[in-house]
Order: sequence, then structure tokens, then C-alpha cells
Amino acid sequence: MTEQQPYRVVSRHPGFELRRYPAHLVAEMQVQASFTRAPIEAFRPLAAYIGGANRARHPIGTAAPALPAASGSEKIAMTVPVVQVEGERPGAYLIQFVMPVARTAATLPEPVDPRVRTREVPAHLAAAMRFSGRWTEQAFSQRATMLGRSVTAAGLQPTGAIRYARYDLPWTPWFLRRNEVVLPVVE
Repeated sequence: MTEQQPYRVVSRHPGFELRRYPAHLVAEMQVQASFTRAPIEAFRPLAAYIGGANRARHPIGTAAPALPAASGSEKIAMTVPVVQVEGERPGAYLIQFVMPVARTAATLPEPVDPRVRTREVPAHLAAAMRFSGRWTEQAFSQRATMLGRSVTAAGLQPTGAIRYARYDLPWTPWFLRRNEVVLPVVE
């Protein structure tokens, strides 16, 4: 089983769940590409990072991992979802791999690839709409519009960019895929 990003459902509304996400770490990469092409371009460098293209960090006073790689790198377990966030410029996207809960900023290895960076995403409240289907820009865009309308109708105020979340492997049949659009809202 692949670890899933934790959250707590605060309430259910017509068309979405209101969730509280704890602070968490991500490995991310900015990509200038189409909606469909962006996650494809970012996947290899991000997968390489969790696969060992990194420099292990061992804080003073802590022991080295039980099974370090010969190069001083570490493998990181894959978690879901893979997140895509619209960037500040048209055609720019931020692709994120959510890191395992057990990792901390002090224990997360440093990326070797300068395009990959790690950071902590603060705890936040967000509305989420879950759906199955294909990973098309149109499918996500339609859900994002519906979510925005539902959030506003519920009296909540969006704050921040919409996130597109993919939970399954590319070869998962489209009708079995778990997808989400997630919109941060004001506390």
C-alpha cells in the first residue's frame, strides 16, 4: 500500500468535503509546459529524487539510517497524491510529490537536481472534490469551476491556487482512478 497524505474531514457540503490538512513536506519542481505535459516533464526528476538522487542529511546527534545507499543518498517511499498547482505565469505549473509523514525537514535528503526543491507546506483548511476519470485539463477544469462555485455558495472564501491531485498510477484504468480538485479556504 502506498502511504496517503493525511487529512481530517471537518464537514461535508454539497459537492465537496471541508478538510484540515496538517503541515507536510513536499518535493516539487516548477515546469513551463501544457497542463497535460507538465506532470510528465516533472515526473522523472521527482521520481529520481525519491529514488536516491539526493544527498542524505544527518543532523548532529542522530544516527545514520539503518540502510544507507553507498553514495550517501536515501530512497524515499512514494506517497500520494501527486499534486499539480497552476503557477504565477500562464503555462507554468508546480508539480509536487508529498513526502512521507515520518520525514521532517531535518531528515529529508537534499535534492541533487537543482530543479527539485523541498519545502514545508503549512497546515491549512481546504475544500476538496473527489472524482474518477481521465486526467484531462477539461476534466480537472470543470471540477475546479464546480468546486469554486460550491465553496462560494457555502459561504467560504477561497485563498490560494487550486490544486489538482492524482492518486493512481498512469496504467490504472481511467474509471478506477481517484482524482481530486482541492481549494484552500480562509479559516
